[in-house]
Amino acid sequence: EVQLVESGGGLVQPGGSLRLSCVASGFRFESYAMAWARQVPGKGLEWVSTIGGRGYPTWIADSVKGRFTVSRDNTENTVYLQLNSLKTDDTAIYYCAKGGVGSTERGQGTQVTVSS
Repeated sequence: EVQLVESGGGLVQPGGSLRLSCVASGFRFESYAMAWARQVPGKGLEWVSTIGGRGYPTWIADSVKGRFTVSRDNTENTVYLQLNSLKTDDTAIYYCAKGGVGSTERGQGTQVTVSS
């Protein structure tokens, strides 16, 4: 059974940083690309990043390029999303997903709230 558990969200002031983690189990982690998406209640899912099974290639959405960085540690079955220079518009639930953009295998999400 595929399990994806996100953590690291929280309340942060504009300009602040967070590092999100997603621990995966139930599949051969290094064989799959991983992705991050976010969703504001009442709005559609926005894909923000992907990373290949060996850590490359990576893709970052234009809306967060230069501020977010994706990485992974295959020895820990973990994928990370570093969020820097956060803006109020980044407030959302962040999900990790097995595979690339469009994957329906996602975790429960972690809430990121950017507010002063």
